[in-house]
Amino acid sequence: MLKRLFPHPLLSLALAATWLLLVNSVAINSLVFAALLGLAIPAVTRPYWPDMPRLGRPLLVAQYVVVVIYDIVKANIDVALIVLFKPRRDLRPAWVCVPLEIRAAEAITVLAGTITLTPGTVSCDLSEDGHAILVHCLHAPDPDAVRDDIKARYERRLKEIFE
Repeated sequence: MLKRLFPHPLLSLALAATWLLLVNSVAINSLVFAALLGLAIPAVTRPYWPDMPRLGRPLLVAQYVVVVIYDIVKANIDVALIVLFKPRRDLRPAWVCVPLEIRAAEAITVLAGTITLTPGTVSCDLSEDGHAILVHCLHAPDPDAVRDDIKARYERRLKEIFE
């Protein structure tokens, strides 16, 4: 019965928390609507998401979030310094093809989102077979180092979380 009511409990919590953050209020009507969203959306989308991945290691998820937040803050500072002080002629933009070991669609989506959230990089394309992602970097004097960094900092952790 509980599985039917909460088919995706983490999604329910995330939706309710997101609603409360959006309305910036913890009034009773906001709480009720957040609960309704948290119950209704997962129930309606359950048929379209039958093989939801199970996150059996929540500490790894927390560790990943901390790494991503740290990288976003650091990249914001780096991009600000590039924009303010680096002459255009010294800028080395690059396209980097990152081969992927992860296969879960959710893991690839999280990786692409992480890359795009980090200032100075944008995930632009996924190969047709899902084995590589194309990333554009604002400044990458060593594209191989960028590729290795993405694989070591993000993909390795996502592989442990999703597979």
